[in-house]
Amino acid sequence: MREFPSLLSLCAKVITMEVICGDQHLQDIFELPPDLVDYLLMHSPPLALQKLHEVLKFEQCGRHGFFSDSVKDGRKRGRYGDFNTAWKILFHSRWPEGVRQIQPIDCMADQDGITSHESMICDDWQQMYWEAHLQDCLDEAAETALLPSFGGCIGEIMVSDTIVNFIGYKGDMGHSTHDYSSLSYHCQQFGCYVRYLRLSSALCVAETCELFRDSKLQRLVLRGIKSKNHVDGACKLLNQNSETLLSLEFIHCRLPPTALNEICDSLYTQGFHRHGIQYFSVKSSRILESNSDSVPTRFLSFLSSGRSLCALKLCDNRLGPNSAKMVFDALLNSSSGLSTLDLSDNYIAGWLSTVDGRFSSCPTSSSSAIDKSLRSLHVLNLRGSNLRKNDVEDLKSALAYAPNLQSLDISDNLIGDDGIRSLIPYFIDASERASTFVDIKVENCNLSCIGATQLLTSLSTLKSPLNTLSIADNDLGSDIAAPLAKFLGTSHVKVLNIEDIELGPSGFLELDKGMPEALELVRINLSKNRGGIEAAKYVYKLILRAPELAVINAGYNFMPAESLAVICSALKLSKGKLERLDLTGNTRCCQPTQVSKLAEFCFRGKPIVILPSLLASAAPYDDDP
Repeated sequence: MREFPSLLSLCAKVITMEVICGDQHLQDIFELPPDLVDYLLMHSPPLALQKLHEVLKFEQCGRHGFFSDSVKDGRKRGRYGDFNTAWKILFHSRWPEGVRQIQPIDCMADQDGITSHESMICDDWQQMYWEAHLQDCLDEAAETALLPSFGGCIGEIMVSDTIVNFIGYKGDMGHSTHDYSSLSYHCQQFGCYVRYLRLSSALCVAETCELFRDSKLQRLVLRGIKSKNHVDGACKLLNQNSETLLSLEFIHCRLPPTALNEICDSLYTQGFHRHGIQYFSVKSSRILESNSDSVPTRFLSFLSSGRSLCALKLCDNRLGPNSAKMVFDALLNSSSGLSTLDLSDNYIAGWLSTVDGRFSSCPTSSSSAIDKSLRSLHVLNLRGSNLRKNDVEDLKSALAYAPNLQSLDISDNLIGDDGIRSLIPYFIDASERASTFVDIKVENCNLSCIGATQLLTSLSTLKSPLNTLSIADNDLGSDIAAPLAKFLGTSHVKVLNIEDIELGPSGFLELDKGMPEALELVRINLSKNRGGIEAAKYVYKLILRAPELAVINAGYNFMPAESLAVICSALKLSKGKLERLDLTGNTRCCQPTQVSKLAEFCFRGKPIVILPSLLASAAPYDDDP
């Protein structure tokens, strides 16, 4: 039977159209009965809600900045909570899966070890809505601006009807569509809400700075900056927001020393040789090239003078050892409390050898410059940096001055057993002084079972519980199973990655035998170990003995068809918090009769068990004849 709109909904629609198209007597709406005003707010499109919100703010403060008599009863002041709820509903209706919004700096602390009490946003859904809306507009405009045929003004680019309709304007309202359709209108009207922007090179021009002159950016991500014109546009935007900007990221850029110097100069607060940047990142870009004759002195000065700098990430930038040394020297001489240093995916073998003398000659007192510089370091990422055994020896000397280090990633460096043995004294020393060291990743480091066993033994002595351990992608064999089982029994590790370490069925059998009665694991990755049915049996015990376990990756273990019955029985007995069990790649266990039994196991409406697709089930295993 056809449903007809209610009189209330029809009236609300007429009112919202009048609100969007007109500006007179909007304050009269708040004299309606409260339940009608509530209904109107919860059913208004963004443009109408924006106008009503502005009217209430204007009346709230009065024309001269104080509360007007008409709102002293508190009823209208209480509408602010109603507006925030309405904006939240609009946000989730437009972006059901959410969008990447600006994070508080202390949220970054969870990921990067940054310690700060500054918050980039509050629970302001109006701000988040218009920020996400403008990002959609800019992403769409960038596609037009990147066309070779484009030669106009950025602000004159037309926003698509799809986006305009989202905010509540329809072409049949009898009003000029030009304002609502131009990018400049959206930037001028809603730019003041923007705190986080992602811009491609096509939008890094002087005109963009004018479009966002009312913004107070706190986080900026720039992509593809390569030409002088791009650098000039970026510098103007940075200078315009130098007093509020906290986080700056460059991705896929080409930044020679001269460009780096100009960018750093633009970040200083006017009249002062200091900046407020807390998070500085350059990823997959060309900077500090070894064959360059120019030294980026102002970039190095930027690093050494940044008292607020908490995280520095220079990843996949073709850095050489000399460039890494220059950066490290600047940081050692800085006044910042650097918490995160990431130099991953570069070619920096030997970078510490020239500064190692400073560590050996410098007294280990809290008053020494080096000790002060490294004392605040919590996270060090040197993944894929072409390091060898000698580099690890130098690293151990440096880490002696980093007593508060919490996370170390030296994966994808062929340091071998000798390299890991060089670090073991550091771990032993850390255990004696009850350090806060909690995360270590040594994936694909050419370790043998002997070296890995020595590492596990030393980590078992840590007085503070180890949170994360990854020894993945090392050819350790089944002999590592017994030491690993012992480690699980003595440590309190929560995240364990043992992917592709060649356990085989015998390794899983040994792990099963040595499994403690209770585990504190939250996540475990044991994929690509060719464990067969023994891997399934081990998963069975994991589910039952680790009540906090949320994620298991057991993919590509060549589990036979009977494995699903084993796992299914564990899921029935489990009272834990399992959210995801990944069995991708185990095509033999994907039998329709067994698969149907797993449908009842869900977490928040989604299946817990991730199975191989039917298409993949026809593909042979790499061990199959």
